[in-house]
Amino acid sequence: MHQSLQGATFHIEHVIPRVRGGTSELDNLALACPSCNLHKADRVSSALDQNSPAVALFHPRTDLWGDHFDWDDYQLIGKTDVGLLTIRLLDLNHERRVKIRQAEQMFGLFPPQPLGD
Repeated sequence: MHQSLQGATFHIEHVIPRVRGGTSELDNLALACPSCNLHKADRVSSALDQNSPAVALFHPRTDLWGDHFDWDDYQLIGKTDVGLLTIRLLDLNHERRVKIRQAEQMFGLFPPQPLGD
């Protein structure tokens, strides 16, 4: 999502949180909307359900977006467990986010072009 349509300043987020051994070096930092950053908290992994092993969250420095996600209209679709978990944990298909994607499309900003793919 683009910060200009967010209504809030993006956070500088630690991909691997400092409490999990992450550093404040540039390769461990990313911009994140406040909602994503607060939903992620200090997590780097979680289970999809009670009976599943832990799965890593999408790592924007080492994972390719297209390997884990796709679009179905304005909804983000998980193609892998990493994608499914990240979408669910960060609430990436919240109604407000879908409306922002619709607005972004009017400005030619949606769908975004992922980096590194």
